[in-house]
Amino acid sequence: MRKKVKKILWVYLAAWVVAFFLIAIQLVQRGRSIVESAGIFFKEVVPNTAFLVALHILFVLLLLLFFAFTYFRKVYKNNGHKVMFKRLGLYFLLPIALLILSFQTLVYVNTNEEVVFEWDDAVHNTSEKATNHYLDDGLHRGMSVFGWSVDNEEAIANLVRVNTEWVAVIPFIYQENENSVSLRSERKPGDFARRDSTFIRAINDLHEKGIRVHLKPHLWLGEGWRSNLKLKNAQEWETWFASYRDRMLHYAIMAEATGAELFCVGTELRTSIKQQPEAWAALIQEIREIYSGKLTYAANWHDEYEHISFWDELDYIGIQAYFPLTKNKNPDMATIRKGWQPHINTLAAFSQEYNKPILFTEVGYKSEASATIKPWEWGNAMQVLFKKKSDQTQLLAYEALFEELWHQDWFAGVYIWEWDTRSSKENAPKNLNFSPRFKPAENVIAKWFGKTMGTSNP
Repeated sequence: MRKKVKKILWVYLAAWVVAFFLIAIQLVQRGRSIVESAGIFFKEVVPNTAFLVALHILFVLLLLLFFAFTYFRKVYKNNGHKVMFKRLGLYFLLPIALLILSFQTLVYVNTNEEVVFEWDDAVHNTSEKATNHYLDDGLHRGMSVFGWSVDNEEAIANLVRVNTEWVAVIPFIYQENENSVSLRSERKPGDFARRDSTFIRAINDLHEKGIRVHLKPHLWLGEGWRSNLKLKNAQEWETWFASYRDRMLHYAIMAEATGAELFCVGTELRTSIKQQPEAWAALIQEIREIYSGKLTYAANWHDEYEHISFWDELDYIGIQAYFPLTKNKNPDMATIRKGWQPHINTLAAFSQEYNKPILFTEVGYKSEASATIKPWEWGNAMQVLFKKKSDQTQLLAYEALFEELWHQDWFAGVYIWEWDTRSSKENAPKNLNFSPRFKPAENVIAKWFGKTMGTSNP
């Protein structure tokens, strides 16, 4: 019995080692050192509930493999290789083959679709520099981009190709959960580290190709959502904001040093906005003293942007524009366009009230049949088993967005969520997530980004 327990503990340790190396490899690829990766793993990843659940699933799988190996080795010793191979095929390989076949069948059924779309290569920018339609109509043709590396040449060439003129560069700032009284903040503002160099390099590389930059730091919680921070009293709120202020001043210094054209002072921090309006106004003034470019704040579309008191202090009203547009799956164009009407009326009045243009700091649609019902909902790795892929819905959602908003005089443009430089053409047919890359929506976006409002609509 003691030997079995010991073996199980070894398998448990193996699960931890595998998990560490998988995460460390990803962090190293993003510019972190091994030491930094180890610190992030134990300080940030390990306390996360989702990670612990995934770890124990991995442990169970490794344990099952261990038991299977032990069993078949015993069969081999007692009965020889013929019996072992017979049982291996019947008890082990056959069930695995049936599971794989069932999985692939479900994936095929859910991703098999007929898309009514004709790709137009003529809309793409084939030059080496970004177009500059922004000077003509003031519209941000933006992408929220992830996956920066040491060599960004190909990644930026792909952005130029789809007529991107603005890119949101998004550093993540870690906080443990909704009750944490501070962010992970190890350095003084302006003390750049190796991780910062990734974003500085990306900004410089983008500028070389004529792309303007929106530096947009995001607070990322290990558990919970940044809009729902829940602190106990005024003292905790002050402590938290002091920590947040340090990080924002740090990135404001980076924005000024790199010449980023737009800086976002915060993203979806609803409860802090309601609790600390004076602190936010003071922070904006501090940032103005450091940073000479334009400012915005990225407010959630629901129950936030209407309550912000400092829009007058900013250059753009920023909205994370995941507005619900339809009630049914697989909507047609007319239904999606009709769904925009009440939102457009409200936004136009809001813009007029503050005499400020409205910028969609994020907007995105999954390539999934219900994408326009609750656009804000994230998918997961297993959604392909129970949700129906629909590149058609995604492309119609973007077409409707541009048809309804691109000509509005109060509208300042969009940042598409999300463009991952690591996406591959091979994975696109089975990808139900937000990325428009290698999907018809990419061509729709390129078409509209390539038009100025002085020309006829496509």
